[in-house]
Amino acid sequence: MRALLLPIKDLRQAKKRLAPFLNPEERFGLAQAMLADTIRAVRGVCQADKIFVITNYAPAMQAAKENGWELLREEQQISESVSVDAASRHCAGCGVTALLRLPLDVPLVQSSDIDELLALEYDAPALVIVPSRDGTGTNAILRTPPTLFPSHFGSGSFTKHCAEAQHAGAQIFIRRNARFEMDVDDETDLRTLVQEDLRGTETGEWLQRAGVLQRLTQPPLEPSTRDHAVKLAANT
Repeated sequence: MRALLLPIKDLRQAKKRLAPFLNPEERFGLAQAMLADTIRAVRGVCQADKIFVITNYAPAMQAAKENGWELLREEQQISESVSVDAASRHCAGCGVTALLRLPLDVPLVQSSDIDELLALEYDAPALVIVPSRDGTGTNAILRTPPTLFPSHFGSGSFTKHCAEAQHAGAQIFIRRNARFEMDVDDETDLRTLVQEDLRGTETGEWLQRAGVLQRLTQPPLEPSTRDHAVKLAANT
């Protein structure tokens, strides 16, 4: 049985690396929009036998209920790695043989991108992994079996996951996918994202509606210029 896993944190605490560019309300709005795009893509997936959501965030719980996905309720969230590993153990106990963890900040991803990963044929044990755009992070990870090795999300996770798979004697399949790799963590990511076709996405609509798109299409200020602008604003 092949399944999807959506680890969803409290979006009010999301995207703190965007703090220099977006205020808390804007970061929350962006995170909501990207989650909506992820849910849209997951709804169209054909190759998953089951979909799990691990969270303690009420709107995410409601989304799982509305879509008929299995909810794994958390009492507290320590880290994404802890959440994913706990869910992986649960899924393995339910008969899941391969588990694909999806990120929530890849607004361009399509159902077909997810299905393509799930449809790959290989013998266990195996790792299928999609790196981040800079090649250092992990934007999608499919482990067969789900508990093949522990998660290491964060800085340098791509190398760590591949090393774990190698140590476990697993086959490693690296897949490059521009839509999967377009995650959003900082201002540079946002400026790269708006160069893409965002038509039909909640993220694109939110960026336009919130006025963020206009700010993003302006060139970033040099540090000295930005400091000068802040001083001028403080004196007016």
